[in-house]
Amino acid sequence: MKIAIIGTGYVGLVTGTCFADSGNGVTCVDVDQKKVDLLRAGKVPIYEPGLAELVERNVEAGRLHFTTDVGEAVRSARIVYLAVGTPSAADGSADTSYLFSAAESIAPHLRPDAVVVTKSTVPVGTCARLEGRLREMLGRPVDVASNPEFLKEGAAIEDFTKPDRVVV
Repeated sequence: MKIAIIGTGYVGLVTGTCFADSGNGVTCVDVDQKKVDLLRAGKVPIYEPGLAELVERNVEAGRLHFTTDVGEAVRSARIVYLAVGTPSAADGSADTSYLFSAAESIAPHLRPDAVVVTKSTVPVGTCARLEGRLREMLGRPVDVASNPEFLKEGAAIEDFTKPDRVVV
């Protein structure tokens, strides 16, 4: 299956790499060209036990790709994961502006049968708001789901591949 991951931070990189390692074709997108260049070379800018080896193996196998071009990643993807930051605002609420910006950037490239999945920690109702924004932009419904991450640093690969719970 073709999968796009928007964001190559901790969650996005672990998610994309693990999906690639299970045989999927994955393209990860980041706005930082230097980071993308490092990842293309198999160099991982974060520490997670085993992640560098998985990235290198899957890049070499042709299952894992990195780009700054959203369209390149999204056009052929059946599933598009949004794994961007949702930092706390001054009042303690989640700042979902990065999430909505990412959704707006993928919209023109979405296949009609694509599913958009948030990995980011978001408040209840965010998926409905995202679906509404995408529908408004595209003039058609878009399936949007939430699959929050439960990854512990130092055990993220095992947490992803052998989760103790899955929430969708």
